[in-house]
Amino acid sequence: MDLSEMDITGLPFDVEAEKAIIGCILARPEDINTALDYIKPESFYVENHQKLFGIMVRNFTLGRSIDIITVIDEAVKEKVFENSSEAKVRLADLVRDEMILPKNLENYCRIVEEKFYIRQLILASREIMQAASDEQGTASELIEFAEQKIYDIRQGKSANRLTLIGNALVDVFDDLGKRSGPDRDLYLGIKSGYNDLDSLIYGLKKSDLLILAARPAMGKSTLAMNIAVNVARRSDNPEVAVFSLEMSTEQLVTRMLSAESLVENKKLMRGDISPELWNKISLGADRLNMMKIYIDDTPGMSVMQMKSRLRRMKNLGLVIVDHIQLMSAGRRIDNRVNEMSEITRQLKIMAKEMDVPVIALSQLSRSVDSRTDKRPVLSDLRDSGSIEQDADIVMFLYRDEYYNKENPDTSSECIIAKNRHGETGTIKLQFNSQYTLFVGLDKYGSPPDNG
Repeated sequence: MDLSEMDITGLPFDVEAEKAIIGCILARPEDINTALDYIKPESFYVENHQKLFGIMVRNFTLGRSIDIITVIDEAVKEKVFENSSEAKVRLADLVRDEMILPKNLENYCRIVEEKFYIRQLILASREIMQAASDEQGTASELIEFAEQKIYDIRQGKSANRLTLIGNALVDVFDDLGKRSGPDRDLYLGIKSGYNDLDSLIYGLKKSDLLILAARPAMGKSTLAMNIAVNVARRSDNPEVAVFSLEMSTEQLVTRMLSAESLVENKKLMRGDISPELWNKISLGADRLNMMKIYIDDTPGMSVMQMKSRLRRMKNLGLVIVDHIQLMSAGRRIDNRVNEMSEITRQLKIMAKEMDVPVIALSQLSRSVDSRTDKRPVLSDLRDSGSIEQDADIVMFLYRDEYYNKENPDTSSECIIAKNRHGETGTIKLQFNSQYTLFVGLDKYGSPPDNG
């Protein structure tokens, strides 16, 4: 049932606190900064109060003054009041109300915020009860539905289905301000650790589904783990979740330890470790130990199971899935192409709901190997459902030396074949297989100065 069809009467709210907030801001417009730390227009229960606060927020965002005259003009246009005379009287009464004390604005905001979240919980509970009573799905699907509802409330997401563009502009302006401010690096896409890649895709952007596809032995798992470590190394210490459906946790961590300590992976696998190497391994392990990388190697996982685990994380920065052909759709689908379409659709929804970039690894069809030019193209994904359609970015890995042993160029190509945010193109990376490590090259194919 859509919330717009629900009976929302009888829900808790505090009309006096809502009026007090509007009166405080009209009296001292600069205090809107304080209010925005707690509430947004939809936090108000009374529709006219939502509209009035929305008008003030839009004026603030667009650099316009917030006073009775400017608010009256917009309020009449939005039919909050029948005419300017009524608006003037009503708003003036709020400003002059002796019971409203600007110094108590934070308390008024906390009251409105508290009532808003209680209302959200009540409405979500009604939806959950209705869905369960009508048996709208399996038990697992109903549990997922209930978890999602509570998670959305915890994340501060409104249950409102429609958003006025003016209110959305407030969030856009806030985001633009952060991306252009002194701490802009914190709000741009997360750096992958490869400068040329970040220049093309503008970093790993929140809510994006990135597909990293290649034929076997091209190093896609290695590149994904290198990116995981680069992200986890950031100063804001984000959490990185890795769902490894192919390799065990021990295998994955061994590879990561090889790359971090610069000790050959084969020596770790054989146990051929000298005292000097033990020292390097210990230092590498110390660095990895400081990172918040979580690995789940449960085979055949579904997106529903992944989301259940991810909701428990507090500072999630990146999700990696290796690889989607080993995933389950969570329900029986006879056609494998349709099942893959369902999986990629769910992954995109997960990226949006969790508001994090999701890197999903994918195999390519064998048809690549039958061509003269074995560089992958988007059509090589078509046998795998709607991957190309659902992905925001599609990247392919290709190493010509794998096919042409006499080629002196040992670099790898990372081909950006689809980029919803900008240009496509190819960047060069150096694959050091002995350390399971990709190193970035500049645009001229030479190692960077810092190695």
